[in-house]
Amino acid sequence: MRDAAQRVSVMAPGAYVVIFASTRTADDQVGYDTMAEAMGDLARAQSGFLGMQSVRGDDGVGITVCYWTSAEAIAAWKRDVDHAAAQRQGQERWYAEYSVTVARVERHYGEGNRPDR
Repeated sequence: MRDAAQRVSVMAPGAYVVIFASTRTADDQVGYDTMAEAMGDLARAQSGFLGMQSVRGDDGVGITVCYWTSAEAIAAWKRDVDHAAAQRQGQERWYAEYSVTVARVERHYGEGNRPDR
């Protein structure tokens, strides 16, 4: 993960976020890990990519948040052929369920970067 100063700029108002929430199946952990790493590398190489945060619990429930400069950058990522192939595999093999939410950052604050300090 990026350092604190970079995280603040990534989550600045005007950025877009794609929130991917999912529940993993128990199938093919090695294949999943390999694909997840490849997709992270591919996303970081995309124009308009700002950053990514991801967590997954022992119960298989996870969330990945990707930050982008624009809706157009998100649309280009969605059209990427390697990403589309990974999505198909995920739907067929790795996810019991998933959801995607796209939103725009209106405000971001937290300890150490509160607007009133």
